[in-house]
Amino acid sequence: MKNLSDITEINDKILKVKRLLLELEAAGEQFPALAKNSKKALVSIKMLEFNISDIVSFGLAEP
Repeated sequence: MKNLSDITEINDKILKVKRLLLELEAAGEQFPALAKNSKKALVSIKMLEFNISDIVSFGLAEP
């Protein structure tokens, strides 16, 4: 497994992508396809959160 700093960096990137997708989804009120595709991408980001972010949140990564 990667070390804690690598996992924390990956987690930060996942959260950044999530924030950007939420912004795109909100902007999608005028562009329905943008909102729909952003929502689909957020589902994939949720899977990454389960895989990586939960490890960081629960302190399960190796020190």
